[in-house]
Amino acid sequence: MPEVTSGDADGVKIDLISGERMDGLRSMEKIRLILDSVREGKIVILEAGLSPDEESKLIEVTMTEISPDEFNGIEIETYPKSEAADQSLLDRIMGRQSTKKLTVIGPANQIETLHKDESIISTLISVK
Repeated sequence: MPEVTSGDADGVKIDLISGERMDGLRSMEKIRLILDSVREGKIVILEAGLSPDEESKLIEVTMTEISPDEFNGIEIETYPKSEAADQSLLDRIMGRQSTKKLTVIGPANQIETLHKDESIISTLISVK
């Protein structure tokens, strides 16, 4: 993934990944892309989020890779995009929710959720 850098300045690096890019990947490729970026200290924002199974697998893989000296794990926050108008009547009656959502993932030692409700996620991101 291309990365823009400006000299040796310290700061927070963020990967904004489109839904289109993620659609072309298998589940484990998505998980590897996310974890590789987070291990590099980047914050990852997914336009389309992950399926519940993919989120579970991401957490499972993360737990196997935690190391006290190298990788502290991830912090993940998600909220669904409001798409009630796009859902069919049957989907609304059956209580099915759209899988389209915005997801923010980052290193556990750099990202702290301060507030979350149905319309905003407030996060404090620290530089290593």
